[in-house]
Amino acid sequence: MKISTRGRYALRVTVDLAEHYCGKYIPLKDVVKRQEVSQKYLENITATLSAAGVIEGLHGKGGGYKLTRPPEEITVADVLKAVEGDFATVPCVGENAKPCPRSGGCRTISVWQGLYRVVSEYFNGITLADLIKKEDGKIDWKKTST
Repeated sequence: MKISTRGRYALRVTVDLAEHYCGKYIPLKDVVKRQEVSQKYLENITATLSAAGVIEGLHGKGGGYKLTRPPEEITVADVLKAVEGDFATVPCVGENAKPCPRSGGCRTISVWQGLYRVVSEYFNGITLADLIKKEDGKIDWKKTST
């Protein structure tokens, strides 16, 4: 399994929105400036995250993007699945895997199932809130100026 640039940037965008979480929409231009990423590229990523229900957007004055839930309720898995899809490294395991006709005699299926389980549990065990905690364990809630 390889996480693409798109996946890494999606995580950066959502962490940025978590750092500035206050219930208000954050202008994309502010995120672009802080993350030093092309606005066009982030527009594509935010559209995908929005379609998956991780963030929501509002166009026009006072618009931008915000998380659909508090940072402690959104996992790294939620973000990465939205842009990367399932974590399965082979087609015979994962959420929507079709039964493989060879699985009964496959000596390697347990390897792929185990890897899938470990990766899924790991990413599901980390929230956006975890990623923005300071060293003292407290969450650093920055307020936006919007």
